[in-house]
Amino acid sequence: MSKIRKALWNYLKRADLLLWLIMLTISAYSLLLLKTIPPPQGSRSYFTVQLISILIGYAGAIVLTVIDYRSLAKTWYFIGGISLILLLYTLFLGEAVTGDAGVNARAWIKLPGGLTFQTSELIKIGFMITFAKHLSIVKEKNKITSPLHILLLSIHCMIPVILIHLQGDDGAAAVFICMFLVMMFVAGVQLRYFAALFGSLIVILPLAWQYILADYQKTRIINMFQPESDPLGAGLQQIQGRISIGSGEWLGRGLFTAPRVQRNAVPVQESDFIFTVAAEQLGFIGAIAILVLIILLLLRTMNTARKSCDDLGTYMCFGFFAMITFQSIINLGMCLSLLPVMGVTLPFFSAGGSSAACLYLGFGLVQNVYMHKSEKDRIHLSSSHFFMRRI
Repeated sequence: MSKIRKALWNYLKRADLLLWLIMLTISAYSLLLLKTIPPPQGSRSYFTVQLISILIGYAGAIVLTVIDYRSLAKTWYFIGGISLILLLYTLFLGEAVTGDAGVNARAWIKLPGGLTFQTSELIKIGFMITFAKHLSIVKEKNKITSPLHILLLSIHCMIPVILIHLQGDDGAAAVFICMFLVMMFVAGVQLRYFAALFGSLIVILPLAWQYILADYQKTRIINMFQPESDPLGAGLQQIQGRISIGSGEWLGRGLFTAPRVQRNAVPVQESDFIFTVAAEQLGFIGAIAILVLIILLLLRTMNTARKSCDDLGTYMCFGFFAMITFQSIINLGMCLSLLPVMGVTLPFFSAGGSSAACLYLGFGLVQNVYMHKSEKDRIHLSSSHFFMRRI
């Protein structure tokens, strides 16, 4: 027993306890919100599913903190291979989900017990490892300005992006692109490559509208500007979401008693529109609490990136930072009708077993970097390391 206590004490001494506190608070708040949402008749409680997913996620995170992230990154070819197999399996043999207006996504695989798993959520974590390792190798060889290596890094990203797009999950594909861009910027890729990418996007956008985007995606973009033009169709979710957010006023209409939450006035409120649940029940204070917790998580992640003893750890942390930042901005933009509905969940708050469990693995990697930092070898990252780039 004394050995167990000693091991636990040593673990706690090395861990970022403030990051743990932030994560536990986020978990508790998420469970509280989901407990208030009535599930469909005959279905599992959102609270129960989320609780099990969170416990699995924390268990996985603890396991990841025990393994040195540098040793884990040495298996990046294996992780990349498994990720590719999962993507291909999902694309050809996965479970398809269809909806109104042409929605057709094949992004899930069937698990025993009638459960499904969204593979892209796990592959985001794999990408944090494989792309960080790839970047660190290129940086170590001083090839980060080489056009050939920039091309190879881009191909590394585009493989999951293209396969996930073919699955019909463009929201997840966009998350990978954001992770790629942020990690490349932090690694010191020259700004001219970003400028070239931006210029290419301007040229490609009309072609994407004509040949890549599905009809329902075009409809969602159009309805972002005029949701009232189709209040019972494509604009329904965002219109109802705004009503719920506004009805909460300053202090909300009460947990378990807010009428719109109880009658499921906002479609998919437990997942994509969980922010509206907090805003209606707990008002402006409850909505701001979500923003504060996410910002604290991001700040603590950046602190860990700054303290990392090597580039590999820094890139992993910024991969997590980019994933959480982009998903949060897109999700909140959806709820406030500032962005089109993309099916992107609010990290750690939205219901979804796959997303919840895998996000905690990302947290585990950040905690891993913090616990394996070395005072002797630490690289002091100045502001110029992140923001000063040669043109």
